[in-house]
Amino acid sequence: MAADTIYALSSGSPPAAVALVRISGPRAHSALEALTGKRPEPRVATLAAVRGSGGERLDTALLLLFPGPASATGEDVAELHLHGGRAVVAAVLEALSRVEGLREARPGEFTRRAFEHGRIDLAEAEGLADLLEAETESQRRSALAMAGGAVGRLIEPWRERLLGLAAGLEAVIDFSDEGEVGDTVPPGWREAVETLSAEMKAALDRPPAERLGDGVRLVIAGPPNAGKSSLLNHLVGREAAITSALAGTTRDLIEAPTAIGGTPFLLVDTAGLRESRDEVESIGVDRARESLAAADLVLWLGAPADCPVAAKALLVQSKVDLAPRDSTAQFHVSAATGEGMDALVAAILDRARSLLPREGETALNRRQRDALGEAAESLAEAPSHRDTVLAAECLRQARLALDRVTGRAGVEDLLDALFGRFCIGK
Repeated sequence: MAADTIYALSSGSPPAAVALVRISGPRAHSALEALTGKRPEPRVATLAAVRGSGGERLDTALLLLFPGPASATGEDVAELHLHGGRAVVAAVLEALSRVEGLREARPGEFTRRAFEHGRIDLAEAEGLADLLEAETESQRRSALAMAGGAVGRLIEPWRERLLGLAAGLEAVIDFSDEGEVGDTVPPGWREAVETLSAEMKAALDRPPAERLGDGVRLVIAGPPNAGKSSLLNHLVGREAAITSALAGTTRDLIEAPTAIGGTPFLLVDTAGLRESRDEVESIGVDRARESLAAADLVLWLGAPADCPVAAKALLVQSKVDLAPRDSTAQFHVSAATGEGMDALVAAILDRARSLLPREGETALNRRQRDALGEAAESLAEAPSHRDTVLAAECLRQARLALDRVTGRAGVEDLLDALFGRFCIGK
């Protein structure tokens, strides 16, 4: 049964200078002809009047035809580039709804069809979803790389090597009566399998893609009245936390997402760490300690010896406009005057760079890491089997796990959730 022909506004909400309406499916070209009386040459922009079902002129538009499979979705695609007024767009969409065999697209359906027709793989689709949601420069770069096939380029050479290793083992199975690995495997087979597994595990040690989306978790902690909330407000550029000269003002975690130098952060202000008989303050202190344990980076505003997470802390003395400098602190700052803030921000960004994917490095999301981890573990297990059939099964499981990374197999249950993240016209 032929797929439905779908249509939708594929540009931003009107009003705008130009609006793009896209049609995809077996009736796409005939639908365009029904509205304009023309069927242009493929990939040649053609000017034409767009008319409604009663013949009334709705707009003058540029028309484009893209025959499948060499199109964005792998199907026949047609585009109308209209004037971007609300009334124009509404009238053209209404006219398309009256064309037999057409229906409005569901969220993400154009991209889903591109995936189903092999125009993009699953990782590229995930990259497009991330690109639509990107808010910082680092998120944009990472999403664009994934949408451009970076994950596939990482996975495919491993897959080719895995297929070669599997083929060598299958040859042993076919021509061996013993059915044992022993000395019958091809020379260097074990070493090649172990090397491939190690390469995959090394990729899993890289910073994850989620850190670009969630931001580096930067926790500001220390004793009461050390200037934590004032420092958070200065770093985020707004009054995100209540400040007061009274100790113990902050009693719960205050989270403030922000971007510093184009790098995403989640700043967390915490209750002052001290023993307290106040039940509410004690709960806040417990949460502060939990937040410290989960932090990627800590700004510690207390005595260095009291810092519970020294390995990931920058030692900061705040309120230097009101007190003598403490020689044990690495940074001396004042949220009131801005003194020392540039040096502190530079150090924060330098630390964050080691926690985020590097420029040009492929960052994997949780789903991709889980599948790659399964592949690496299956490969690591294969050389331990004396039975060639069991070793071959390990390689088969590794290949299936790699195929899940790019969507070659075993991802049907993920598709609705993924493509539901897209807007209707994407």
